[in-house]
Amino acid sequence: MFDHILRQVKDTVLDAVVRPLSGVHPNVVTVLSFLVGVLAAAVIVQQFYVLGFVLWIVSRLLDGLDGAIARVHNKQSDFGGYLDILLDFAMYALIPIALVLAAPSETRYLLLVLLLASFYINAASWMHLAAILEKRNQQTAGRLTSIEMPAGIVAGTETIVFYCLFIVLPQYLEWLFSAMAVLVLLTVMQRLVWAAWHVR
Repeated sequence: MFDHILRQVKDTVLDAVVRPLSGVHPNVVTVLSFLVGVLAAAVIVQQFYVLGFVLWIVSRLLDGLDGAIARVHNKQSDFGGYLDILLDFAMYALIPIALVLAAPSETRYLLLVLLLASFYINAASWMHLAAILEKRNQQTAGRLTSIEMPAGIVAGTETIVFYCLFIVLPQYLEWLFSAMAVLVLLTVMQRLVWAAWHVR
């Protein structure tokens, strides 16, 4: 929801940060971001939530740097964009799984299934719509992602905020999982209505 506002600010800042990093390949940063995220998940399972939170933030910062390095130093590639989204999806599954494993209950497992199912449906809703928009050359002017990402209530910024709350407020995990799943499904409905009006 806020990505279109914050992305320009974020990329302006990161572009300045990565200018000295011409010798770094963006795909290396992508993989490093994922590995730090895996480490975050591992320590969260052990209930080291503060350390997990710090590692999660580092992982997300690195995730922002890879695209900036690719853009500023003309190292953009379709494979890089594919690798980035693939590892992002893996990371966004690992963290909630780790949180439930850290303090399991039947309710948490059920809500984890609901949350991951909402992600699965959401992925289908935007990926196929993105492919249709690409085919029709209806991409957003000046976009900064490797593929078209139709806007929705829950996007990158909101997801990061929710995950921060998951980690720092694990005692409210049931409520947070439920809230995010509902908002993600509302995002799916939002895109479906938009597509019904604009895609013929």
